[in-house]
Amino acid sequence: MPLSGPRGDDAAVTPVVRRTAAWAWRLLVIAAAAVVLLEVLRRLGVVVVPVALALLVTALLLPVVDLLDRFGAPRGVAVALVMVAGLAVVSGILAFVITQFIDGVPGLVEQVTHSIDSTRDWLINGPAHLSPDQINHAGDTAIQSLRNHQEQLTTGALSTAGTLSEILTGALLGLFTVIFFLLDGRNIWRFVTLIVPLNVRDGIRKAGNAGFHSLIGYIRATSLVALVDAAGIGTALAIMGIPLALPLASVVFLGAFIPLIGALVSGFLAIVVALLAKGLLYALITLGVIVAVMQIEAHVLQPLVMGRAVSIHPLAVVLGITAGGVLAGVVGALVAVPTIAFVNSAVRVLMNQRPAAQGSAVDGDTSDHAVTKLGRSVGGARS
Repeated sequence: MPLSGPRGDDAAVTPVVRRTAAWAWRLLVIAAAAVVLLEVLRRLGVVVVPVALALLVTALLLPVVDLLDRFGAPRGVAVALVMVAGLAVVSGILAFVITQFIDGVPGLVEQVTHSIDSTRDWLINGPAHLSPDQINHAGDTAIQSLRNHQEQLTTGALSTAGTLSEILTGALLGLFTVIFFLLDGRNIWRFVTLIVPLNVRDGIRKAGNAGFHSLIGYIRATSLVALVDAAGIGTALAIMGIPLALPLASVVFLGAFIPLIGALVSGFLAIVVALLAKGLLYALITLGVIVAVMQIEAHVLQPLVMGRAVSIHPLAVVLGITAGGVLAGVVGALVAVPTIAFVNSAVRVLMNQRPAAQGSAVDGDTSDHAVTKLGRSVGGARS
């Protein structure tokens, strides 16, 4: 007689299908939870982004605060000194860069104008033999296109202006978050972990501490690599007399915090400025300098500095940056690799704690089995 009911239905399905179905519904639940979490984070972006950036800044400044604390300075005084010094340095650098940018723009405009005139003369008298009417028509077409899209440009400018309030709010929130993280970050982490069960709380805390320690190493290493990149490229641009050398070096420094992609984009901007200002030869020299700096970073700085701080496969870096950029734009690309570094270290600590936990669970299961067996034996003797 054929089997019927749930057990009969299960027996009619092959083990491969049963295991696949079991994995499938669990993966679907995990994917649904991930989608919900990402949607919540997206809606709370005004809060999440400043807190994430504040964590990066905290990882950069916390060793200095701890050093002052060890030398006997009160915690609040140490935080105040570090914050004031940091804000003063950032403000001074921004003021200097902006001043250099303002001073360098007229020269760049003059050189670009000369390049445009030279290009127009080459198009008319060179091998192309274009007529002035054709060139003027192309210029008029470009101007007319700009006028046709003027409304869209204005709308984009207004929408950008509308986000200034959000940027200001996020900056203030990030500043206060950094202050509180530096003052009492460890106690804040202990308080957050109170929501997890007591038997895994200590492991979660150790994993979080390990992840944050890896984050500190990553920020230190990335800052050093960015400084070397900016110094090398900026010095080369200044020697060649390319306008806006210091602002371009600052862009290279900031771009280096997005591994692989950031340096390429900022370097491409330097090449474009060199091409417009000095011509094709200087653009090729700038390209050679950028390639040389990238090679030094890849073969010297990354293994010696970054390799000691955090070990992440380049494929994981590329995939993480791409996913972060798709999900959250520039900010997502910026925090993608630090997040991977944090999760990597935290998961390693949790995995190292699993054998002991499994051993305890096996011992508990063995004890329960022994108690059950003893109870059955006693019951059988009584009967």
